[in-house]
Amino acid sequence: MGLFNRKKKQDSDSGDSSENKKEKGGWKRPANTAFKQQRLKAWQPILTPKTVLPTLFIIGILFAPIGGLLIWGSSLVSEMTFDYTDCETLTPATSLDSLTFVDLPSNKYSYRIRSSEEKNSHPSTPQYAFLDNSGNASVTDVSEKQQCIVEFDVPVDLQPAVLFYYKLTNFFQNHRRYVKSLNSDQLKGKFVSVNTLDDSDCKPLSSINKTAIYPCGLIANSLFNDTFSAPTLLNPTESNPSQEYVFSFTGIAWPGESKKYVSNPVPGGYSSYTDILPPPNWALRFPNGYTNSTPPPDLKNDEHFQNWMRTAGLPTFTKLYGRNDADTMQKGRYRIIIGMNFPVLPYKGTKSFVISTVSWIGGKNPFLGWAYVAAASIFVLLAILGTARHLIKPRRLGDMSLLSWNR
Repeated sequence: MGLFNRKKKQDSDSGDSSENKKEKGGWKRPANTAFKQQRLKAWQPILTPKTVLPTLFIIGILFAPIGGLLIWGSSLVSEMTFDYTDCETLTPATSLDSLTFVDLPSNKYSYRIRSSEEKNSHPSTPQYAFLDNSGNASVTDVSEKQQCIVEFDVPVDLQPAVLFYYKLTNFFQNHRRYVKSLNSDQLKGKFVSVNTLDDSDCKPLSSINKTAIYPCGLIANSLFNDTFSAPTLLNPTESNPSQEYVFSFTGIAWPGESKKYVSNPVPGGYSSYTDILPPPNWALRFPNGYTNSTPPPDLKNDEHFQNWMRTAGLPTFTKLYGRNDADTMQKGRYRIIIGMNFPVLPYKGTKSFVISTVSWIGGKNPFLGWAYVAAASIFVLLAILGTARHLIKPRRLGDMSLLSWNR
């Protein structure tokens, strides 16, 4: 009897468990509401010629003036670009008095003057020369070892603000490993041990012989280090006796960028300069490492460094190097001296400097305006073709009352 009773108990237990399972399955079922059972009323537009064609016309009519306005805003900007990549391949001179100037090829420079003054601008061909002081022991400044001297015309007066950029091509700052190659804590002046740096994204430029690199990483190591002198006017007049057009190096970085950096990591983070080393590519700038006489750069106020650390999204990019918000850059022939430190030929890149003005739209970029005009043209063209098709051979529409009755 005990056995039979035991079986009955098991059967009852199994019945209870199955009921529990059913109840648990019932718990997972969504509630019988319009929202959870997807029975909410919805508006389903019926696309007919009477609704589609006017919409296309309206969008085209709106886009056309927007595009024209953007093109007009871009036409107010003057921009000049000069590629000095091949300057180091020229026959070198050993002094400023023995320079041999060569015309820049036509594909190495461009003038895009504001439309209102373009007809009156007739710039002559820019020229450049190469000065090599590598064998001159008296020249100790790294930026003066090899120099490129560029002479160019400013065909019209450039009203402030006048901006000075450098431009690189085929330089992929957007590479995943490159973008991550920094240490934010170290840049803020905090102490970061060698072991921590070796295990961080700064690797392989994290340490040298168990000494931390400051600032570590690929971005800082590849800092653009060509230097540009203030453009000097070669043909001054009585009305324009000024010889140099000076660009300011402040106010060229985004607001708040300085908060990411520290002026000096010693003694705030590291105890002494012997605890840190400059990146390998900075060796000529700091031949003896960091010392009291040659301390690390003030990254908190070095806006060139801050602009470089904000990586570009495309392999061709420009970065702001200087600006003048007060003075007009008078037309004339100018000379600029460039310290050649940044190599681009090994990776088949180019480097240029750009002088530009701004307008309410920003820099010179007519693409957005023409994109709006092209979109407007396509919308209007489709509207016209659709209207003609509808008038010539109209399509019989369905019975709308049936659709509403089915709902």
